[in-house]
Amino acid sequence: MPVPTITWEGDIDGVAKIIDQTLLPGAYRIIEIDSVTAMWEAIKVLRVRGAPAIGIAAAMGVVLGVKNTDAETGEDLVAKVEQVAEYLATSRPTAVNLFWALNEMTAVARGLAGESPRRIREALLAKALAILEEDRERCRAIGRHGARFVPEGGGVLTHCNAGGLATADYGTALAVMFAAHEAGTAFRVFADETRPLLQGARLTTWELMQAGIDVTLICDNMAAQVMREGKVQAVVVGADRIAANGDAANKIGTYGVAVLAKEHGIPFYVAAPTNTFDLTLETGADIPIEERGADEVTQGFGRRTAPEGVQVYSPAFDVTPAAYIAAIITERGVIEPVTPERVREVAGSD
Repeated sequence: MPVPTITWEGDIDGVAKIIDQTLLPGAYRIIEIDSVTAMWEAIKVLRVRGAPAIGIAAAMGVVLGVKNTDAETGEDLVAKVEQVAEYLATSRPTAVNLFWALNEMTAVARGLAGESPRRIREALLAKALAILEEDRERCRAIGRHGARFVPEGGGVLTHCNAGGLATADYGTALAVMFAAHEAGTAFRVFADETRPLLQGARLTTWELMQAGIDVTLICDNMAAQVMREGKVQAVVVGADRIAANGDAANKIGTYGVAVLAKEHGIPFYVAAPTNTFDLTLETGADIPIEERGADEVTQGFGRRTAPEGVQVYSPAFDVTPAAYIAAIITERGVIEPVTPERVREVAGSD
């Protein structure tokens, strides 16, 4: 990444800065987020996106939410933190990292309820920055554990964007590819465009090209043909929430790719940090699926492509059953085979 996707500038009265991903690849712009409402909007409209990056943004959003507080006691500030966290939780429902980060921030505040408001604010900023740094470390570890799954001389297909733009700076699914590339492995990536917002076309191809990795863009409905032609030897995707049995929610269209991969005998891998697991959910059937607005389908990027008044159904995510997943690559190691027992062994050790 030319610069990190999300950073903090200043002290407890500072601001967050993000790459506005709605503008890529046409424009590369860093924007300043100086309030919790601005952060909520940035998460909602996908200026910042990707489960780990959303978690970091939410943590920084809490800091912004108490920046101009008139709280006189620690207890008053804790109440404000809880209010801000509840507000940020309404931005997007599927990515569990959002709720994980908000819980982490709330716990910090509650643990210091007897301290001064300033002391609590300082601790909140320190925690938000720690969440950012820990994500960097997790992503690098995912890359190290996953690089071996990239076939020498082969093709890797990925769906949506799970690179540096979706995390602190290195990615999850793309971390696997970056690490393999840095190790000297020769391979080719096929990137699905990822309808309707084209994260694969706009973001993944841009990141891979920046890194000097051989990448070819395909439409979502070309994946089966590319597999049939023998051009793909592995599929690697990210995840926004993973249930206790290994079922994984990711950008809409991922489930279809997994079915195609199974039919063609191609291993399908998920790369995600352990804070993307939600062990309170037994299966993927319990994962809430966000539904996006009709305009993203009927007139995405400002051009109408469907008749006025047509009915639209637009789930933003789908769930790939664990039975379709060859392995889940985490910062703690690889979950292989993907079973509830192995999931808990690796992801449930906190």
